Amino acid sequence: MTPPLSLLHLDDHLVAVHKPAGLLVHRSALARGEREFLLQRLRDQLGRRVYPVHRLDRPTSGVIVFALDPDTAAALQAAFTARRVTKRYLAVVRGIGPERERLDYPLREEDGRRPKAQMPAMEAATEVRRLDTVELPVRVDRYPQSRYSLMEASPLTGRRHQIRRHLSRRGYPIIGDAKHGKGNHNRFFAEHLACPRLLLAAVGLGFDHPVSGRPLDLCCPLDATMTTLFERFGWTGHLPTPTRSPVPSVMP
Repeated sequence: MTPPLSLLHLDDHLVAVHKPAGLLVHRSALARGEREFLLQRLRDQLGRRVYPVHRLDRPTSGVIVFALDPDTAAALQAAFTARRVTKRYLAVVRGIGPERERLDYPLREEDGRRPKAQMPAMEAATEVRRLDTVELPVRVDRYPQSRYSLMEASPLTGRRHQIRRHLSRRGYPIIGDAKHGKGNHNRFFAEHLACPRLLLAAVGLGFDHPVSGRPLDLCCPLDATMTTLFERFGWTGHLPTPTRSPVPSVMP
């Protein structure tokens, strides 16, 4: 039996949930043959309709928000479009990442339907910060030791695969990224560290509640895979403190 989704917040107008890695948010033309989706599971769990307002990539885990009515959906979508939502991600990358940097490489849209050359490059900006590092006495690449970093990433725009592409372009691909990463490091983490997935998690989301206007800061814990890795690497001081419980209903 599939366990229920972990709710981070629930009120009369919106719900925030911890999306498991590997689960699609909703049906799309690129997901033919898939039968399980976050939107349907959440709808069935709550017993009511939910409205998507933003997205997380399939392999990314973490916090995602749904509206519970069309007006709230429109207000939240407007907030995301106007960049009035703060986002915080944690990623494990190859190498010693930059201490603090703004990555602003323009990115072409990746929709899988047209050649990249036909797609214009669009503005994209991500602020990154190195939180910690680890050096393992293992030869994975050409060096006798292998070094990895824990990076915090805050995307200021919302391009597809933005964090993954920006960090890879900078020379620090995220572990487990099959498309933009390094296969030998991905295999090492999968075979020796029990991490066979993309090590990218959306751990924070902040915005003004569309009805009450009060600031809402949501924090999502890491899943078991990333938590165990953090413990192994001595990074437990960076584990997110989750939102304690759904807040009381906010009345209009």
